[in-house]
Amino acid sequence: MDQQTEVTEIISELVKINGVDTTLTLTLAGKLQWNDGQRHRCLTVEKEVLGFSTVGSQLVVKTVVETSNGVCCVGGGNVDPTRKTFVFEPLSEGSLQLWSQKLGQYIDSLGRPKKLLIFVNPFGGRKSASKIFLADVKPLLDDANIVYTMQETKHQLHAKEIANKMDLSMYDGIVCVSGDGILVEVVNGLLEREDWQSAIKMPLGVVPAGTGNGMAKSLLDFVGYPCTALYAILAVIRGHKRSLDVATILQGKTRFYSVLMLAWGLVADIDIESEKYRWMGSARMEFYALQRIFHLRTYNGYIYFVPAPGFEAFGDEITGQNVECAGGICTRGPNQEETINFQQHGYQQSNIDLQNLNWRKIEGPFISVWLHNVPWGSEDTMAAPDAKFADGYLDLIIMKTCSKLPLLALMTEMNNGNHVKSPHILYLKVKAFILEPGSQTADPSKEGIIDSDGEVLARGKGTYKCDQKSLLTYGKLQVTVEQGLATLFTPI
Repeated sequence: MDQQTEVTEIISELVKINGVDTTLTLTLAGKLQWNDGQRHRCLTVEKEVLGFSTVGSQLVVKTVVETSNGVCCVGGGNVDPTRKTFVFEPLSEGSLQLWSQKLGQYIDSLGRPKKLLIFVNPFGGRKSASKIFLADVKPLLDDANIVYTMQETKHQLHAKEIANKMDLSMYDGIVCVSGDGILVEVVNGLLEREDWQSAIKMPLGVVPAGTGNGMAKSLLDFVGYPCTALYAILAVIRGHKRSLDVATILQGKTRFYSVLMLAWGLVADIDIESEKYRWMGSARMEFYALQRIFHLRTYNGYIYFVPAPGFEAFGDEITGQNVECAGGICTRGPNQEETINFQQHGYQQSNIDLQNLNWRKIEGPFISVWLHNVPWGSEDTMAAPDAKFADGYLDLIIMKTCSKLPLLALMTEMNNGNHVKSPHILYLKVKAFILEPGSQTADPSKEGIIDSDGEVLARGKGTYKCDQKSLLTYGKLQVTVEQGLATLFTPI
């Protein structure tokens, strides 16, 4: 064994595999290598090894590989990863113990989670989350030797309640087997804790099992992976993390924290009113979108925003007055509002001096106003192709006028993000935003719906299920964004 080999190896020992004697080597680069008598084999521990166990005199290694007839270094094929077990038999008890120690130490050095709290929403989407957990999530967690507590959500805001009270020291992460709604509940629960500063650092994972799955799609598509439960739970197991911006939606004394989007107008109407066709699954969106386009509504109102650098030319400059914010933080004109004394526990909002920013204004009517934090709003809707996870800005998509046939064509471009290139779309990045929603232009007795992350924030007069209580009133609200406040498990 030469000096170079010694430097690059962590351990190299004779073992048996399928009755064949071979040298099994773990390198400093994280390669597990051997020869099975026919060809050289190689596993990348970080990507392909889930975990291992010792059974009697055997070292049992659980993996996911991307080839159906063998193992290659750094998969990279077009075949979905397949679970595969390799059984090695070291030639002595001492060798087995040494392998267990060295391989365990290497896997521990990767920073993978060891204990997880997993929320499963049995009511979301096609009500398939429980099956997805049992078929796709549980087997891989077991292979990775991850200890987990599975909690089915019993009602709306159940996950928020648990996240708000749970002992965070018991877990290395929280995983949501659901659509986007449970993730949003968890973020809100963590940020409303007294210890929110440490709580919000808890890594969060999302496994697509709902109707929209916009966050899972955004994370997986970013690295070219399909939006499946398998790839999503692999991202959690591997333990890579990225920061995520969090938006604070404020109205009076009420706060709501958003990680995906806020919508008013056409997009919100489709998202919420299509619930009457929930039995159709995700197809309900396309079906109801056609109805809404051919019976198009426009809404009166105003939007105010602080443009990101490079977007200062959008909208009209506000001169001679400040903007009246929805929480009494800044005012417009001579009537100074009394500053509201907010509850002191929990995260308040980002430290932005809203009074002294370069506010711009756009007056309605509007067909749609859409504020986005990540690229995908659902698995088939790339709402904001330029959105970043942690750039400190929200992407604003505005449509003021568009006739029905061009709008129909434009909607078909939303699966690839090309809709933002339309002359009917205004697409920009903003640091802060105020929505002042109004009534429908064709019928002033009817108002609209404000939707955040797939849930209704406010229902105006004459809207779908307007008799139901909502978190906010249908009125002025303010949105600010905190850069990189939350943490997500990410594929790479």
